[in-house]
Amino acid sequence: LARPDQKGSLSPRARWFLAAALVMLAGLALLAWNWGTLRAKAQVGVGHGARVTCSCRYVEGRPMASCMQDKEPGMWAVRLSDDPAARAVDAHVPLLASARARYRPGWGCLFDPTG
Repeated sequence: LARPDQKGSLSPRARWFLAAALVMLAGLALLAWNWGTLRAKAQVGVGHGARVTCSCRYVEGRPMASCMQDKEPGMWAVRLSDDPAARAVDAHVPLLASARARYRPGWGCLFDPTG
């Protein structure tokens, strides 16, 4: 290792930048390593969120604001949106998963494969 008084040693600012780059690289490697697990959990979360919220809206007849309070713990990343014209609820986790549940009279809320 170079001593601070030698030429070519890293300045404190350069060391800070290098440390931040290494932490970011480690974070990206961890994300890549766990991508399959994250995607699978996101798919389960959006499916559950879309179907339960659709049932809340169109079977129970509750307003969307009330249905949003029914999200399970750990579903903070699942975004829900209502489509009243189609009587459907869309759920998504950005870059990972999305699902749509649509109300069908006599059947309740079912997943919409065209979603």
